[in-house]
Amino acid sequence: MKNSNGCIRVFADKKQIERCKQNVVDVAASVGTLSKALHLAGNEVRLNILYLLYKEGELCVCDMSDILNMKAPAISQHLRKMRDGSIIDFRKDGQTIYYFLETPHHELFESFFLLISDNKILKKVG
Repeated sequence: MKNSNGCIRVFADKKQIERCKQNVVDVAASVGTLSKALHLAGNEVRLNILYLLYKEGELCVCDMSDILNMKAPAISQHLRKMRDGSIIDFRKDGQTIYYFLETPHHELFESFFLLISDNKILKKVG
């Protein structure tokens, strides 16, 4: 039987559908948080910054500027986006501001960064 969403099936498992609907509702907040974090990390420069913060714990803008060969204002713009998205935070030490990954995001990105560190994510040639 064809229903209004274009699917063709004989019988619907209504219990499964209701269970899945409830699962989606139950994890909605976590899915939203993950989606936002992945969106922010989807930029190569920001992903590099996040990786550096994961590996080093914290860095200042000048350090990141030297490491990534970018001007400090460009780094600062990326940091602001990630701070606004609540995936990084900062602390001040005198005039210097050090940035670090927020704890839940440190754990969230850890599996990705372990794959990067081990060079297990490589571009396939051919």
